[in-house]
Amino acid sequence: MTEKKKAAQPEDMPDWSEYRGVLVVVEQRDGVAKSVSWQLLGIGRKLAAKLEVETIALVMGHRVGHLAEEAIQRGADKVYICDDPVLSVYRTRPYSRVCLQLIRDIKPEIVLMGATYTGRDLAGAIATHLPTGLTADTTQLDVEPHPSRLLLASRPAFSEKMVATILCKQYRPQMATARAGVFEALPRDPSRKGEIIPITCEMKEEEIAARVLDFIQDEKRVNLEDADVIVAGGRGLGGPGPFRLLKELADALGGVVGASRAAVDAGWIGHEHQVGQTGHTVRPKLYIAVGISGAVQHLVGMQNADVIVAINKDPDAPIFKVAHFGVVGDLFQIVPALTEEVKKRRGLPFLKTEKNDPVAAR
Repeated sequence: MTEKKKAAQPEDMPDWSEYRGVLVVVEQRDGVAKSVSWQLLGIGRKLAAKLEVETIALVMGHRVGHLAEEAIQRGADKVYICDDPVLSVYRTRPYSRVCLQLIRDIKPEIVLMGATYTGRDLAGAIATHLPTGLTADTTQLDVEPHPSRLLLASRPAFSEKMVATILCKQYRPQMATARAGVFEALPRDPSRKGEIIPITCEMKEEEIAARVLDFIQDEKRVNLEDADVIVAGGRGLGGPGPFRLLKELADALGGVVGASRAAVDAGWIGHEHQVGQTGHTVRPKLYIAVGISGAVQHLVGMQNADVIVAINKDPDAPIFKVAHFGVVGDLFQIVPALTEEVKKRRGLPFLKTEKNDPVAAR
């Protein structure tokens, strides 16, 4: 009886005292950082402050010294930079080798990356080799204070109906990837000072089997996360045709077109346009919601926009509760009028929609 009781007792928490610091891996392409990296530096700095440790950044690439400087300005206390021609384009093996070596050397207790195609690939490779746990696609990040110092990484679960908080109690570092647009980046502060430390890439080009021959740009791809203006449509549009009205308004404002899940599920527009819990999380300067009722799954994806304008014929639509400005009325009259006014003020040509146009006829 005594032996069984002893075996059932939980093991003592391992001693992780040598692991300290919050490390953010800065993702870039062609010397331009992904916005999610600066957003992660913002939340990383908050986590580091709670744990009373340094905020650390890692910059990898070729001719990326300016990003190390910007990382300091964006909140990093210390930046490790690996600048090498081998890292000029992303490939899993050399990038993961640099990350693994740094993590083993400096022993951060938390490692954060963007939940992008590159971030997901790199984070999975690193977590597997360390090995440690990895919480993917998080939407909330927090930490418990000493003595546990646990990362509270939360993400949607059970078909997006619940939020699960995942802990990594037995391994270090604690790793997570985070969605773009969820956290707020700190403004650049040119007066901030920090330490920039060069590190080397041990791999040679001839040791890497993969070769990048070319990048083929997908002309249809929509970059919702980095857009300053998004004009999004929902079920209220009634079909795919009216998205032409939204596209014209978005073009006039220098923005892109988004959509609710209802519009995407109906096949009116591609999934790459979807905003919400099962789509993209965005933080634009201006978000215009047209014919979107405002289900909670959509709101969590866009409620952090600087300015939200809602256009809906239902005055009781939930979208008006989060909107800064609301217009109750017929979107087929309001959107063209709004587009005309925008083009007039910006000196752009405007062609009135003909009455027999299927868009105008709904």
